[in-house]
Amino acid sequence: MTEEEYRIMPAVKGRVQCLPEKKEPVENCGFCIHCREFGIGGTFVKSPSLAYCTKCRVTERVDLKKVTAVKCADRQGGGFHSITNIIS
Repeated sequence: MTEEEYRIMPAVKGRVQCLPEKKEPVENCGFCIHCREFGIGGTFVKSPSLAYCTKCRVTERVDLKKVTAVKCADRQGGGFHSITNIIS
């Protein structure tokens, strides 16, 4: 998936509109297979959910209280999908 194909969802009061009928807490995004980056202070930082990605191996912490947007790779409307289902 290319950079242009990501959805950028604004974070409002600690939640994002993951699906038309469902808002998710930003904290859930840090554990979602679709989450790629978090917008903080005008820049995007990689999501901790990529820690298990063999290509990315991101291990830095993200201050989720400062998140203003989430860059999401879910283009098929599957919504939140926990990485724990994959790594367990």
